[in-house]
Order: sequence, then C-alpha cells, then structure tokens
Amino acid sequence: MEIFSKRLKELRIAAGYTQQQMADKLCIRQQSYTRYENNAGEPNLSTVVTISKIFDVSCDYLLGVTEY
Repeated sequence: MEIFSKRLKELRIAAGYTQQQMADKLCIRQQSYTRYENNAGEPNLSTVVTISKIFDVSCDYLLGVTEY
C-alpha cells in the first residue's frame, strides 16, 4: 500500500491539513493516521471511503488502481 501512503500525504498537504486535523476528521488518533502515511498501517475499508470523500477522489485513485 505504498502508493496509498504517498497519495494520502500528497493530498493532505495540498489541502493544507495537518495530520492531527485529518485524524480528527476520521475520528482516530493522530498516531494511527501517521502510520497510514508512513506505510506502517492500513485503514479499514470505511476509512478509505471517508478519506476519498474528504479529498473528493475515488478509492481507486487512493489505492493506486487509477491515475486520477
């Protein structure tokens, strides 16, 4: 899920969110969110869907299936 981690961080920075703000939006601890960006943990499916809605991108894009 390395592509997921990379795209997640890029999207967060582009949107101007901190890791803590993203964790708050996802109702998780900041440490858990950091693990997603560092490719040290994987979110569950519902979290991936929520992230895609926050950034207005598809789950396929987040997971590296498509390039847009």
